[in-house]
Amino acid sequence: MSKFTRRHFLGSMGALSAAGSVPGVLAATPGASGAMTEEITGIEKEATGFANPLRLPGSSGLFGVLPVSEFREVHVVRSEIEVLPGRRTPILAYAVESGGKKFLNPALLARRGDEMRVRLINRIDQPTVIHWHGLSVDSRNDGNGLTVVPPGRSMDYAFTLRDRSSMYWYHPHAHGYIPQQAYHGLASLLFVEDDDELALRKELDLALGDTEIPLVLQDREFDAQGRLRYAPTAAQSFGGWVGDRLLVNLTERPFIQAGRRIIRFRILNGSNARSYRLAFVQGGRRLGFFLTGTDGGLLAQPLRIDQTFISPGQRLDVLVDLREADPGMPVTLASLSFDPMHAEGGHDMGHASPAAPPMAGMDHGQRGATPAAELSTPMAMEGDARALMRIDLKPSAKYERRMPTVLSSLSAATAPANPPRRMQLGHNGKGNWTINGGVFDPKVAALSVQRGARETWLIENAERSMPHPMHLHGFSFRVIERLGSPTLVRELAGARGLLPQDQGVLDTVHVWPGESVRVAIDFAHPHAGDQDYVYHCHTLEHAEAGMMLRYTVKA
Repeated sequence: MSKFTRRHFLGSMGALSAAGSVPGVLAATPGASGAMTEEITGIEKEATGFANPLRLPGSSGLFGVLPVSEFREVHVVRSEIEVLPGRRTPILAYAVESGGKKFLNPALLARRGDEMRVRLINRIDQPTVIHWHGLSVDSRNDGNGLTVVPPGRSMDYAFTLRDRSSMYWYHPHAHGYIPQQAYHGLASLLFVEDDDELALRKELDLALGDTEIPLVLQDREFDAQGRLRYAPTAAQSFGGWVGDRLLVNLTERPFIQAGRRIIRFRILNGSNARSYRLAFVQGGRRLGFFLTGTDGGLLAQPLRIDQTFISPGQRLDVLVDLREADPGMPVTLASLSFDPMHAEGGHDMGHASPAAPPMAGMDHGQRGATPAAELSTPMAMEGDARALMRIDLKPSAKYERRMPTVLSSLSAATAPANPPRRMQLGHNGKGNWTINGGVFDPKVAALSVQRGARETWLIENAERSMPHPMHLHGFSFRVIERLGSPTLVRELAGARGLLPQDQGVLDTVHVWPGESVRVAIDFAHPHAGDQDYVYHCHTLEHAEAGMMLRYTVKA
């Protein structure tokens, strides 16, 4: 498959404009370029061959829904499931037995204020630990990897779920093992509900697993026997592992049936390294939909958009009003083409200037300059146009609910007046990704902040770099401004360079090469004593290659 370059991207984007940011109705986007129409038509043609029913949360089994009150003991085990039709794929999984039922990677359901009381028992031959991604818990319970669970041992978690309603998730975080354990299956969802969440479900008549559908996007590579393949070279680890098959809820080439009504999709990018440019398409054009929430819960009001990026670790909450779609043809969830902007090797791979000197130390052999073809290989498919899921429209009862105008009381983001703390992202020319020039050392806290402090961090990505989805443990944050954004971001942005998802509460922010993102963080917390957390790139291979630091919140 040929590499998609920035030049191709700019050609296809020339006639597109930024999405509107006020509530409206679902409608096809006018004025799309001929190249984009052709691309979307190809995506829809691909989706006609999708024949596998999407895996949905049920009452047991894989992704079975389990109240946290019944989530008391979880075993990390080796298991197997059918991912590719007719083949059994060995995986790692979180196994639970409750009420006479067996669960693999249960989707946990909780109410804000509930207590989490669970024992993790490690039944595999590697150290592991659960990180509760997005939750504001004390460092003892965060699962940040500073303490891990050896094979045959156990660990008890005990904390209160204090966060806003949202779809959070849990996954392994033992440094040295994070990418391969997550890739082989250790990940699932955690839904936290509050009054705003329950009001939205009631207003729109939504039911989890039916009209409210979680979508976990992942890419994987399989061998001829259907086993997962994860064997990155040093160059592939440096770039981030990208698989050739796209899965949704561990289903390849999936489809669902949906009535002509408002459907809610709660989307997680659970890939190791791949980003997606999401759109709902029909009849050669993008359809409007509504962004209603981000990592940390509901927005103040729905924002009408027709496309959005989602990077590893991020979540998006969207509403699609299928009454406004053409009932005579399916709707396709797609990842549109884009420039992935991988310029880490100093070559012209979509962003770098040809006149710039190559950077040394990126190969896995002689520590010299790596050939451009080798560096571009693992990223070659990331920006390609692909179908993710087909939505077949079916006759349904009359549905008269309206898109809500208010979702929550989320206030506007504000930044403290103090100078920002700079977080410079780059690499050292020796195969390591860096933060402020340093690589991860779990024994050293690279910085400390005071409990209750309100800080602004300026996250600055090098021009000769890659996109980095930066994830903060222990605290959420708000985006204040984007500066120096590439064209593909600016065309989707509004005031202060902010993307629609920047209007919400985040725990992971995507920072493109050459871009600076200013975020505001409130380090207030209710926990006793000093707290230790980590801050890292959620391209999992990048975190392992050094782009992670330990930080302390002083009492």
